[in-house]
Amino acid sequence: MKSRFQLKPLFLALIGTSLLAPLAHAYDLGSVSSGAGNSNEAIPQAESAPANAPTQGSLTATEPQSVINHNYIENTQTGASSYVDNAAIAPGVWAVSPNGPGGNDQPLLTMRSFVDGQYNVTFDGIPFADGADFTHHVNTYFLGQDTGEVTVDRGPGRASTIGDATYGGTIALRSNDPLADPTATVRTQIGSFNSKLVGFQYDTGVMQNYGDASGFIDYNHYQTDGALTNNNERRGNVFAKFIKPLSEDTAITVVAMQNNTYQNASPGATAQQINQYGSHYGLNQNPMSDAYVGYNNDNFSSNFDYIGVQTRFGDWKVDNKLYTTSYAHNAMNGFNPNGTSQQTVGGAYGGMVLAGSSGVLASGAAAADIAGVTGLTAYQSYGDVVRATRSFGNDDLNFGLWIERQLHQSWTNNVDLSTGGLGAIINTPGLSNGGNQAETSSMNTIQPYVEYVWRPNSKWSITPGLKFNDFNRTYNSAFDTTVGGAFSYSHTWTAALPSLDVHYYVADNWSAYGQAAEGFVAPLLFGSFYNPNQPLQPNTSAGLAYLNPEKTMNYQMGTVFKSKKLTASADVYYITNNNQSQQSQVGNLITIQNIGAVHYQGVEGEATYNLGSGFNAYGNYSLNSYTSAIPIQNAPQSTAALGMLYEHNKTNASLIAKEIGSRWGGQDINGNYTHFGSYTTVNLAAGHDFGNLGWAKNAKVEFQLDDLFNRTDTVAFAGNTQGGQALFWTLPGRMVSVNLSAGF
Repeated sequence: MKSRFQLKPLFLALIGTSLLAPLAHAYDLGSVSSGAGNSNEAIPQAESAPANAPTQGSLTATEPQSVINHNYIENTQTGASSYVDNAAIAPGVWAVSPNGPGGNDQPLLTMRSFVDGQYNVTFDGIPFADGADFTHHVNTYFLGQDTGEVTVDRGPGRASTIGDATYGGTIALRSNDPLADPTATVRTQIGSFNSKLVGFQYDTGVMQNYGDASGFIDYNHYQTDGALTNNNERRGNVFAKFIKPLSEDTAITVVAMQNNTYQNASPGATAQQINQYGSHYGLNQNPMSDAYVGYNNDNFSSNFDYIGVQTRFGDWKVDNKLYTTSYAHNAMNGFNPNGTSQQTVGGAYGGMVLAGSSGVLASGAAAADIAGVTGLTAYQSYGDVVRATRSFGNDDLNFGLWIERQLHQSWTNNVDLSTGGLGAIINTPGLSNGGNQAETSSMNTIQPYVEYVWRPNSKWSITPGLKFNDFNRTYNSAFDTTVGGAFSYSHTWTAALPSLDVHYYVADNWSAYGQAAEGFVAPLLFGSFYNPNQPLQPNTSAGLAYLNPEKTMNYQMGTVFKSKKLTASADVYYITNNNQSQQSQVGNLITIQNIGAVHYQGVEGEATYNLGSGFNAYGNYSLNSYTSAIPIQNAPQSTAALGMLYEHNKTNASLIAKEIGSRWGGQDINGNYTHFGSYTTVNLAAGHDFGNLGWAKNAKVEFQLDDLFNRTDTVAFAGNTQGGQALFWTLPGRMVSVNLSAGF
C-alpha cells in the first residue's frame, strides 16, 4: 500500500533536538485509599468542557492518549457494553460489535492499524491476554457497568508500560471505586433484539467501625437474541472490590470477578448469504446444516482476581498487585458453517456431506451425518506487578517488575454433530480442518524496567528508560495432524526496549511532549517455528527454526490544552515494524502470514468546547496511513467524530456521529483483496437523574438509540470458509435501549 505522506524526517528532527516530552510520574501511585491509581489531575468543574468531554488528553501524558470517563460510559452505553464499545469513540479507534453491544465474543477493535493481539489491555494496571496469540476474550471479563474509566494509549509507552504486546498501544481499564455511603442499587435494562439485563449492587459505604474499610459487590445477568439471526447469548457476571486502609500511608485492595457466558456465534456470512437472507443472517434453524444453531455454541467461564498493596514511606512509593486469571472455552461448531459449497467426505461415515447455509444434504446422505468440531481452550495465569518510585528532590527513579506464568491447554476433535458431538471421532484427510489436536503449553514472561525522571525545572521533565522483555514458550503435543504428529519445543525470545520522552509545560494548562520508544511482541503459539528443509515428521522437532519476533520503532509528538471552555489535544506519529505478521481464519483453522516490514504514519486530534448553558461541542479526527506489501486487514485509513452534548440540572443528552474511513479485508475465493467503503453511524442518548424520590435515591433513567439511521452495511472481513469464500461482518443496525436504576 502506498503511503500518503512521510513524517519520519520531521520526527527525527524534533526528537533529536529534544523540543518536547514526559510525565511527572511514570506510574502515579495515587491516593493509597483508591486502590486504582487515579489520575492526579484536578477534577474539572461540572459545567466545564473537560468534565463533559467524551475523550480528552491528559496534561501529564507523554504519548497520544484519550481518557474516557465513567460519566460518558454511564450516559451513552448500555449496561452490557464492553471496553470495545466504550473505546469506540476515541480518535484512531474503530470498533464494531456485529451482534450488538456485549452481544457475543466476536467484536472488533482496531487502534490505528493494529488489531487485537497487537496491543495490550490492562485492568487496574494488570495485563491480561490469551498467551497463545495475545488476544482478549472481550465478553468474558468486565462489564462497562464496573468500569470507572477507559484510557486509550496509542503507542508503546515508557519502559514502565508492561504487557506482551506493547508495540500497538494499551487500552487501560480502571475499576469503579466503592461509594462513600451504604447503598443498595438495582438496575434493569430492556432493548432491541429481546435484550434484557437485571443487576444488583451493594456498597458498604465507609465502615468506620472496621477501620474505614469500604467495598461493593455487583451482580448482572444479561441475555439477548442478538442482532444476527440465532446468535443468542446469556451471561452472568459477579464483580467485587474492597479497600481497607491500614494507615494514612498504606491501603490494601482486593478485587474478584467471575463470569459465565453461553453463546451461539456465527463465523460471519458470505456476500451471497447477505444478499439472499439479509444483513442480519448469522446461523440457521435447519438440523441438516452445519450452520444449525444447535451445532454452534460456546460456553465460557473466566475469573480475574488480585490483591494489591499501596504504600508510601519517606521518599518511597510502592504498589504491588498479586493476581490470577483464568479462562475456559468449551466449543462445538460446524465443520464449515456458512460455507456455500457442499463437499462429500468418505471414511467412517462414507458419503457424508458438509452442508452449507442452505441446509440441504446430497442425495442419499443421512441426516445424522453432520460433520463438526468440538474443542477446548483453557488457561490459568499467575503473576505479580510491582512498581516503586524513589524521589530525589524534584526527580524520580521508577523501577519495577512484571512476572507471569500462564499454563495453556487446547484440543480439537472432528465429530458427528448429530450426536451432540458425542459420537465416534471422525479422522479422515477430508476433514483435516486443523485436524484432531491436543496440546499443552506454558508462557513465562519476565519484564523488569527502570526509568529516571529528570526535572531540571518546573516546566521540563526528561525521562530515559529501559525495559527488558524475556518471553519463553514451551509446547507439547501428544498428537497434531497439522504438523504430522507429536512433537514439542521450547524457546525464549528476548529484547531490550529503550524509551525516551520529553515533556514541557508551555503553561499550567498547556503541555507538549515527544517520544521515541521500541515495542515488541513474540511470535504466536502456532507461528513460532517452521522447518526450512522438510515437513515436520512425527515424534521429532529436528530441524526446527524459530521465527523472529516483531519489533517496532515509534516516534510521536503531541500537545494537550485545557481550560474551562476548551480541552484539545493533537499528535503525529511515525512507526516502523520490521517483521509484521497477520492472522486469517479459514473455517476453524487460524493461518498466519508474514508480510515483512510495514511503516505507519498519522495525525490525530480531539477537542471539546463549552458553548455554555450545559452545551458542549465535540469532535475528533485521525488520518492513519501505512506502507505495506499487502493490505492490512480491517485497518481504516481515517476516523472522525462530531457531536453535541448537553448536561445540566441532572439531565444529559448527546448526539454523536462517527465516520470510519475505507479499509481492506482479506482475499476472496478468486484471490482478490476485499475493499470496504467509508460509513457513518449516529448515536443518540439521553437521561435524567431524579435524585431522591423518597422511596429511592439516585433514581435514573437512561435511553440510548444507536445507529439512528439504521446502517446495516457490510463493514469488515471475518475470514474464509473451507472452500475459500470470504466471510463478512455487517453493522447491527438501529438499536434501542432503556436503562432504569435506583439506590436504596
